[in-house]
Amino acid sequence: MGSILFSHLAGIVVTYLLTVFIGIVLGRYMYKVYSGDPTWSDTLFVPIEKLIFRVCRIHAKEEFDWKDNMKMMLSINLIWFIISMLLLTNMKWLPLNPNHISSMSPDLAFNTTISFLVNCDLQTYIPETQISYLGQIWLMFLQFVSAATGMAACILIFRAFREKSLSRIGNFEVYFVKSITRILLPLSLLLSIIFIWRGMPMNFAANQHIITLEHHKQTIAEGPVAAFVPIKHLGTNGGGFFNANSAHPFENPDYLTNMLEMIAQAVIPIGLIFTFGYFIRNRKLAWIIFCVMTMGFLLLVIPNVWMEIQGNPAIRALGIDNRLGNMEGKEVRLGTAASGYWSVITTVISTGSTNAMLGSYMPLSAMNMLLGMMVNAFYGGVGAGFINFFIYLILAVFIAGMMVGRTPEFMGKKIEAREMKIAALLVLLHPFLILIATAWAIYVYLHHPVYHAWIMNPGPHGFTAMLYEYTSAAANNGSAFAELSANNPWWNISTGIVLLLGRYPSIIGGVAIAGLLGRKQYVPQSAGTLRVDTYTFGVVLFAVIVIIAALSFFPALSLGPIAEYFLIH
Repeated sequence: MGSILFSHLAGIVVTYLLTVFIGIVLGRYMYKVYSGDPTWSDTLFVPIEKLIFRVCRIHAKEEFDWKDNMKMMLSINLIWFIISMLLLTNMKWLPLNPNHISSMSPDLAFNTTISFLVNCDLQTYIPETQISYLGQIWLMFLQFVSAATGMAACILIFRAFREKSLSRIGNFEVYFVKSITRILLPLSLLLSIIFIWRGMPMNFAANQHIITLEHHKQTIAEGPVAAFVPIKHLGTNGGGFFNANSAHPFENPDYLTNMLEMIAQAVIPIGLIFTFGYFIRNRKLAWIIFCVMTMGFLLLVIPNVWMEIQGNPAIRALGIDNRLGNMEGKEVRLGTAASGYWSVITTVISTGSTNAMLGSYMPLSAMNMLLGMMVNAFYGGVGAGFINFFIYLILAVFIAGMMVGRTPEFMGKKIEAREMKIAALLVLLHPFLILIATAWAIYVYLHHPVYHAWIMNPGPHGFTAMLYEYTSAAANNGSAFAELSANNPWWNISTGIVLLLGRYPSIIGGVAIAGLLGRKQYVPQSAGTLRVDTYTFGVVLFAVIVIIAALSFFPALSLGPIAEYFLIH
């Protein structure tokens, strides 16, 4: 047992170290791509990009202010929303449907469309039985463009601080196209080849019907899985081709694919930290940000791995051998350590994919998963995660500046009332969406018996499931507890609204703050300037994040996972 445990722990340590190494290398490459410097990919992709720009009438050299860039983002997202609603509500009549799957209901199509459009992929449908291959391909397209949307918006913020004074902060459309052609598509193709080699299906065949050794009928679903899974993780989307997500052997055949999928989730969010350092010509600040994010990540992942390895004390008290740890809902081929690591990497990074059933984790493990989404800034989703962290950064600069009696400045730009109002509203919006929506759902559940079927496990665990659903939606995560029956008009519509409000205001607000600061007159550093590229400021920044999260969410966590923990003991 000791050797097995050691190998499992070594596996997740190696996974994380490889992730950081690849992220650092990728960060420099992304800087070159977005800044227009020569790269190895120019020969292949420049002609493709020029063709796209010509067809779409994009002027690659033209730059815009933050308002025009956000108009571009919202306009193209609205077009995708309309196309997606039409496609999902008419799947029955469209091609690539060998299993004769019916069209989605309007409320389910609304939820699915919004979810994939905002990089969340909160799936209240069963993929094997409720979506055609054409629908899967369309959702895969949305996984590419939603990830590229977050990355392009993030680069706009980076560009705002590159020059001393800049009113035009770049071109969203150019950054959007390059995010797909230079980063997401090549990496997805590479992973697809490896996944096919490891046995992941890649076809358009109809479901197979077989007779098992026990003489039972079983349906085996297949499809273009190897094309779907890479962008699911690289784009921090998380939507599963199968209902079991990456716990399904077709989506995650062995330990090697498990490692690659965990690495894929984190490399771009980590890489963007170092891209920021290159853009602002201050790599020390990038390392400070990385250390703050990593501290938060480690404080969540280490306890989760440990608790899942230890297992459930109530089972151990019955005299049942649980030396393998908390194996309920886990895959034997992956083990409890890798599942514990995945549970946090997928929630701090807002991927939302799973390699085990979330409702079977230990209560405090569930609490840490919730905290990862409630903070929503420890690495975070591609682009959007750094934008959320940027809001905390502005708040920390303001608070620290007030503490030392100096006018708050970031990168030589004074932070004034307008920027602080936007930052404060964004910080308040996240807990408001989660807590108000959960309270409303609890009220409806308690006062209308017809809705009691929502929860399979009443009590603290049921409360956690409902809290988790809205937290996942607000954080654009997409993971969920199976104990909650969410495919109904209430949950499809309410989470759809939370999804929208959890995605676009934070992106628009973050880019607005950067745009407003970017056009201000640069103030040279002096002896009284508060330096942000110091570890002292890093401690202040981490404390601000922890205090905001603790004050906002501790009461709700006490009613859910913390209460369940004490019930077990």
